[in-house]
Amino acid sequence: MQKKLFLFFVLFSSAVYAQKKPLDHSVYDGWESVGNKQLSNNGVWAAYAINPQEGDGNYYFQETVAPSGRKIKVPRGTNLTFSSDSKFAALAIKPLFKEVRMAKIKKKKPEEQIKDTLAIINFAALSVNKIPRVKSFAFPDNGASIIAYNLEKPLDTAKKARPSAPPIEQKNDMDRFFADDAPGTGAAAKEGSDLIVKNLITGVERTYKYVTDYTFSKNGKLLVFAASGSKKDAAAKHGVFLLDTEKWTLKTLVKDKGNFKGFIFDEDSEHLAFLGETDPEKKEIKDYNIYYNSLTLDTAQILVDNEIAGLPNKYVVSGDGRINFSKDGSKLFFGIAPVKKPKDTSLVDFENAKLDIWGYKDDYLQTVQLKNADRESKRTYLSVIDVFSPDPKIVPLADVKMPEASLVNEGDASYVLASTDFGNRIASQWTGGTKRDYYLVDIKTGSRKKIIEGLNGNVQASPNGQYILYFNKENGNWYTYQVATAKVTLLTNNMSVKFADEENDVPDFANSYGMAGWTEDDKLVLINDRYDVWAFSPDGKSAPKNITIGFGRSNNITLRIERVSIGGGLMGMRNTGGNSNERFFKKNELLYFDGFNNATKENGIFRKAINDNKLPEQLVMEKAKFSALSKAKDADLYIYDKGSYVNSPDVYISKDFKTSTKLSSTNPQQANYNWGTSELVKWTTPKGYKSEGILYKPENFDPNKKYPMIVYFYEKLSDGLYTYQAPAPTPSRLNIPFFVSNGYLVFTPDISYEVGHPGKSAEEFINSGVEYLKKNAWVDGAKIGIQGQSWGGYQVAHLITVTNMYAAAWAGAPVVNMTSAYGGIRWESGMNRQFQYEKTQSRIGATLWEKPELYIQNSPLFNFPKVNTPVVVMANDADGAVPWYQGIEMFTGLRRLGKPVWLLNYNNEAHNLVQRQNRKDIQIREQQFFDYYLKGAKAPVWMVGGIPATEKGKTWGFELTDEKP
Repeated sequence: MQKKLFLFFVLFSSAVYAQKKPLDHSVYDGWESVGNKQLSNNGVWAAYAINPQEGDGNYYFQETVAPSGRKIKVPRGTNLTFSSDSKFAALAIKPLFKEVRMAKIKKKKPEEQIKDTLAIINFAALSVNKIPRVKSFAFPDNGASIIAYNLEKPLDTAKKARPSAPPIEQKNDMDRFFADDAPGTGAAAKEGSDLIVKNLITGVERTYKYVTDYTFSKNGKLLVFAASGSKKDAAAKHGVFLLDTEKWTLKTLVKDKGNFKGFIFDEDSEHLAFLGETDPEKKEIKDYNIYYNSLTLDTAQILVDNEIAGLPNKYVVSGDGRINFSKDGSKLFFGIAPVKKPKDTSLVDFENAKLDIWGYKDDYLQTVQLKNADRESKRTYLSVIDVFSPDPKIVPLADVKMPEASLVNEGDASYVLASTDFGNRIASQWTGGTKRDYYLVDIKTGSRKKIIEGLNGNVQASPNGQYILYFNKENGNWYTYQVATAKVTLLTNNMSVKFADEENDVPDFANSYGMAGWTEDDKLVLINDRYDVWAFSPDGKSAPKNITIGFGRSNNITLRIERVSIGGGLMGMRNTGGNSNERFFKKNELLYFDGFNNATKENGIFRKAINDNKLPEQLVMEKAKFSALSKAKDADLYIYDKGSYVNSPDVYISKDFKTSTKLSSTNPQQANYNWGTSELVKWTTPKGYKSEGILYKPENFDPNKKYPMIVYFYEKLSDGLYTYQAPAPTPSRLNIPFFVSNGYLVFTPDISYEVGHPGKSAEEFINSGVEYLKKNAWVDGAKIGIQGQSWGGYQVAHLITVTNMYAAAWAGAPVVNMTSAYGGIRWESGMNRQFQYEKTQSRIGATLWEKPELYIQNSPLFNFPKVNTPVVVMANDADGAVPWYQGIEMFTGLRRLGKPVWLLNYNNEAHNLVQRQNRKDIQIREQQFFDYYLKGAKAPVWMVGGIPATEKGKTWGFELTDEKP
């Protein structure tokens, strides 16, 4: 009876699997992913976006409080913001995908295209109010439910459409040191549009005309905006205005016509500053001033102009910088810059040479200079003014030779932390980085004190500014510099564990494992080792304490303090699991930790208070992958997503992670397809190294059958054992779930490297892993392919020169000649490639002249006569990382030798494919190529006869034929 039941279940399972379809290329667009996730401040509402790869997504709102669980769906929603009182939410609704597509086909001008709609959600009424043609909107950080939104310009119904102003982008705190508009672009001439300010509780609403920019104070009681006026409307006001959102009174701060931007309120919402210029529109280079206003002033006053004391000769206030108040509001930080030279209009363009002159004493190669020219032309140098000083003057804190300076203690410290690599920049050509000197710059006097010289490492100030913490890569140690005493303390002296990467396999000093944050009052700094987190007294007076009690190292689990976001943004600049938005941990704070089991690759969440002596409490550990956590500001509720290779990620909420509530159900269609499984494979290499990798099998895997296998590799991938991989047209890496669903095994071995021998290292780990799997009868050893992109593409090219084990190979953006690539340019950054070979991924560890034999030994080009494996090369003519002529060298070399080789050049494409149509194209070609060589399928036309240039853009050669390549 038991045998009959077993046979029944086997037959039943086989029948179920037989009914499932393999994935095809039509599934990509509709495959969903979880987008932004957010909780209202009170934790009552959870919001999350579910988006297809191409098409129209949805934003979902779900009440978290049982038993009602009310829901709202907003199609095509994006850019969500909750009001601070959690009573409302606002988000943009994008136009229908098909409408946007049609507008592109018809080549409509921007002003003719369909614009976003604003959706305002009232949670009490469960209603959604929609306002069309809105280009930006904002809630204040705190205070009442007041919203401001800027409309697009009205549609021009005249036959000849006139161009409209580009949308004003929503401000982002991360852009605080960059201005919205470049000076001298005629911004003052750009006409604004209607700004609506509405109290969503009382319904009071006001409209202001021709607004170009606006900002709420943090408490929401004030709103400042700039208005351009209109040439058509003589009565229209222009200037800068301050609205009291409680009394609805309007104060005129500036009556002049001009360009005003960069509005910033102080922490207490009592002071305001902004940039402005009132020059004629046609003036090329505008003269900016900094304006200031307080609650007691009727109008804005010019606080800083270009005649102020302390301004260096031939310097001006920059319109390209951001301005910021110190936390206490007493100081204002801003940028200055050298006076710009106007264009010489007397020069005749065709009578003057155009060239770049490369000089060996230049700090940077011309390619780097040209790449950064626009940014450098807008570079500003930090300066400060005491807002309340009776003798106003500015204090420059940075200059051309010391350009980098950052605020300490939110600007309340008596100094800024500045640094420079001046004099050390040329070496970045072959090191990839530079050594830097660090200074404390006095805010009152501008005097400088050098505290660290020639550091190769990382530096940051403690939250309160009492210490400067730094890591020295050259000796792998952490140090503090005490500001008050100038005392330097070696924190990690004589420690039993290392705080730099124990597995570093590049020819450079190891990176640190990072720091996790500080406790309040700068009492302790938390620093990571490979597994655990340590607390150090920054003055060195107390012994270091392992706050995770060694649990990580003893259990082979890497513990990291969870980076939790509050509402929609990360909590300050720290990693924390706490409940505040402060910049440090409280002394008794309860922390949440990510836990990664290095042996099983499982992921989990742990909890522990900083100051107790208990082991971390495991809340959950699963064969799954968790996203970052987001927490409600005023409630103990978290939102996150979780998935695995088998299960599509879904959104969950939880109070303690011991129990959770699932909110979403993504990709139900996956159940209709033959999916797959992932398992960890471990083996020993010929030299005795322990290695591991992932083996992906079809869901309907039958050990009695033989399967073709594709091997994909890039550094180490096994930690992603439980990462979900959606079927998608990839940038050029292997589309693993697609091939698995279509009856392939896919193997992704980890690789460790011996410096000077990256090619041999690939052989050691990849080939041995394949040989280990070939011992299984279900692996068809004669039908194995390899695929790699970039660094993986190089290894594909190398492997086919040393073994005939692979029946087919696919190399994306490979380097095949290290001798020519060594002197090449990474065009995306303009950097020379020498550092890559001497210090980083290419791992030669010497110059071309010191060890030319290593460059030749590791260059596949010189061994192409040994190649017998058919190979496709992708080399794109806009590749910004690997010179695409490397692909040409591979193709022409193999072609000259009569080897089967194809080259795909996606026109104007990057190192990794960006355009979706090209990503879709390469998926089809890759399947056809591997199916022909590994499954015996028919060959496509593009492989048999190619595509003549005369047929480019007319035919793509996907048709299958009985002819052979």
